[in-house]
Amino acid sequence: MTDISATARLLRGLVHGAGLVVGDFCILGTPPAGFAEGELGTVIGDHALIRSHTVIYAGNIIGNQFTTGHGVLVRECNTIGNRVSIGSHSIVEHHVQIGDRVRIHSGAFIPEFSVLEDDAWIGPHVVFTNVLHPLCPEVSQCIKGPRIGRGAKIGAGARVLPAVEIGEMAMIGAGAVVTASVPARAVAVGNPARVVKMIDDITCPWDYIAHPYPPPPGADGP
Repeated sequence: MTDISATARLLRGLVHGAGLVVGDFCILGTPPAGFAEGELGTVIGDHALIRSHTVIYAGNIIGNQFTTGHGVLVRECNTIGNRVSIGSHSIVEHHVQIGDRVRIHSGAFIPEFSVLEDDAWIGPHVVFTNVLHPLCPEVSQCIKGPRIGRGAKIGAGARVLPAVEIGEMAMIGAGAVVTASVPARAVAVGNPARVVKMIDDITCPWDYIAHPYPPPPGADGP
C-alpha cells in the first residue's frame, strides 16, 4: 500500500510503482538547473522506501525495492538497479550507474560518472573522487569516477581516486587510499593501498565458517 507523508513533495514527471512509502519532508523529482518541473521524467519502481528528508532529482531511473536512509541526496540522470540501498546522509551525484543489490552505507560520497556493478558494497564514509586536477581549465573533459566491480567491497572511510577500477570481488581495507586499480579478488590496504593477499586467503577468526567469500565459479572448493 502506498504511504506518502503529507509533508513530502512529489513533483510533476514522477512515475512510481506499487507500495511506495515516502517519509516526512522528502522531495522527489526536483528539476536540475536549466530544466522546468516535469521536463525530465523520473521513475521509481515497486516497493520503494524513501525515508525522511531524502531529495531525489528528476531524470533518475530507479528499480524495485529501492531504500534510502534519512537525508539522502540523489542527483539527476542516474541509472539505479533493483534492491539498492543508500544509507543516511549519503550523496550520489549525477550520471552514476548503480547495478542490482548494491549497498551504499551512511555518509558516503559517490561523484559523477562512477560505476558500481551488481552486489558492490560501499562502507560508511567512503569517498570516491572523479577529477585528477581540480580547477584545471579543461577539467570538464576528463571527469571519470571509479568503477567498482561486481561484489567488490570498499571498507569504511576509504578514498578511491578517479578512474580507478576495483576488480570483481576485491576488498579495500578501512581507511585505505586507492590510487591505482586493484585486481579481481585482491585485498588492498594502506596509503597508498597495496595488495597484501587474495580474498581466498581470508579465514574467519571466530571459526564460524571456513572462508567468508566463495571461490570463483568453476574453482575447486577448500
